[in-house]
Amino acid sequence: MSPRALVFPFASRKDVGVLVAGLAGLLFGAGLLTSGMTRQDKVVGFLDVGSGAWDPSLAMVMVGAIGVHAIAWFFIKRRHAPILAARFVLPTLKKVDARLVVGSALFGIGWGVGGFCPAPALVSATSTTSSILMFAGGMVLGLFGTELILRRRNG
Repeated sequence: MSPRALVFPFASRKDVGVLVAGLAGLLFGAGLLTSGMTRQDKVVGFLDVGSGAWDPSLAMVMVGAIGVHAIAWFFIKRRHAPILAARFVLPTLKKVDARLVVGSALFGIGWGVGGFCPAPALVSATSTTSSILMFAGGMVLGLFGTELILRRRNG
């Protein structure tokens, strides 16, 4: 019997996947709040390398996340398929193209000017501070608008 069947005997694989995704999101949000990464001053402090007031804490959070993922991936890659999916879905694009460069530049500009990455912006939007809500709303509109443009262009 699979581990999933022992824990969730009456739920479908899809239902369990949605539950696990929700729990992972809660864990991620708690980590963002605990580490202070939802605070604009933390992000701006990390990006401010030239003033002598550089705050390396964001780099430590990234290193910690990469370390946890590296350990998990060591065990995951030995499996033939994920526990809650039929197969692994891994990136196939291996080249740097104009879309990646432009998207990275736009992300960096938004990050530097706004002081938020997408996930911390969404978590911080729960504070209902007007500037954070405007940033998060603009980010969501940018995501959907870009998706519409790309869909029209590609097909």
